[in-house]
Amino acid sequence: MKYPAYPKYKKSGVEWLGDLPEHWEVKRLKTSAIHWVSNVDKVPSENEVPVKLCNYTDVYYNDFITSDMELMETTATKEEIEKFHLNEEDVVITKDSESWDDIAISALVTKTTPDLVCGYHLAIIRPKKEKLSGRYLLRELQCSQVNHQFQIAATGVTRYGLPKSAIGEALIPLPPFSEQQTIAAFLDRETGRIDSLISKKQKLIELLKEKRTALISRAVTKGLSPKVKMKPSGVEWLGDVPEHWAVVSLRHLFDIKAGGDLKEEFYSEEKTEQHFYPIYTNSIKSNEVYGFSSKPFFKSNTITVTGRGEIGYATYRDHEYDAIIRLLVLTPKKKVPCKYYVYFINSMLNFFGGSTAVSQLSTEQISPYKVFIPPFPEQQVIVDFLDHETNKIAALIAKVETVIEKLKEYRTGLISAAVTGKIMVGTRCIVPLRVGKTHEI
Repeated sequence: MKYPAYPKYKKSGVEWLGDLPEHWEVKRLKTSAIHWVSNVDKVPSENEVPVKLCNYTDVYYNDFITSDMELMETTATKEEIEKFHLNEEDVVITKDSESWDDIAISALVTKTTPDLVCGYHLAIIRPKKEKLSGRYLLRELQCSQVNHQFQIAATGVTRYGLPKSAIGEALIPLPPFSEQQTIAAFLDRETGRIDSLISKKQKLIELLKEKRTALISRAVTKGLSPKVKMKPSGVEWLGDVPEHWAVVSLRHLFDIKAGGDLKEEFYSEEKTEQHFYPIYTNSIKSNEVYGFSSKPFFKSNTITVTGRGEIGYATYRDHEYDAIIRLLVLTPKKKVPCKYYVYFINSMLNFFGGSTAVSQLSTEQISPYKVFIPPFPEQQVIVDFLDHETNKIAALIAKVETVIEKLKEYRTGLISAAVTGKIMVGTRCIVPLRVGKTHEI
């Protein structure tokens, strides 16, 4: 969409900013706001006062902070409450990150209470009245050009931190206060529309995934014929099974072993979404990079199942490979369409870990689980059907995800254009112009 540009521009004197509207200024943030870093931790104490704590993730995943959000309840000292209480129009930013290019994420406080306090790893920026609008500052900090100043100022090796001084030294384009409010209102409205579209697209993806799951579950438990006669499977959570199908334990179909002694740091996988459940094409990192070589230990046409962490996730292997010990390897005792059992395991079997802190699934635990076995030709028909149908759904999901990414890119571009003066916004500026100078987002 094209938006009108300002009638006159001037050199900003800042390389990354370029030209600015003639009546705008470039100021350091400290001239228009005060800022400080919080050190309030999450640990409650009997000698402190109950508070609602705004945490790192509350800021990272939200544009706006309100007192009626589901915030952590903990305690703080009276001095901490006084110093780190969050006021309306405060902007909170993340000051630490595991990556230098993921720092100074911002959120605006729009609704507060006396017990709302800023937590650790965050900094508070409080705009000076009539100089800087908090809503405008939020959008300024979401501008990639402005945010880049914080990225290059971050220091660290494995974890990066933003020095307090770097916050105040950041340069921001500054229009008159009333114009800041106009720009902020425009961006609130337009980003709200974009966010609503994104939310609808994400809901569509969830519905497509639900459809895919139901399709698979139906095929691997009932078959493809709607007229097939059913019988009790003898397994409560699996329900009935087609009359001509068998029900057997996994140990009767597969030799089940734990993965080899391949070290975790030498293990990587490149997945290709050819089917609903990914096929992996490589399971050992390049020996040119890591100085490590290993002969394939397991054969192709086998299944691996995750035995630790998110247990029970099955993957079909179409190549020879090595495997780390947290994977269980299922090798068929006779020729079977392994992909049928991948579909079945992922959609139907519920695994439960032991009593240890990390959920685990052992060869002994997985062996007695029951699976439905159609005749061999029918297994292949089901696999072909599911491959075809789930690929169609996967293609639809990919298209929707592409639309979401474009909407996000448009949102980012719109914010940057508005807060750097590349477009002029107002009550009548949101429609494309037929004549005159414009800027396209």
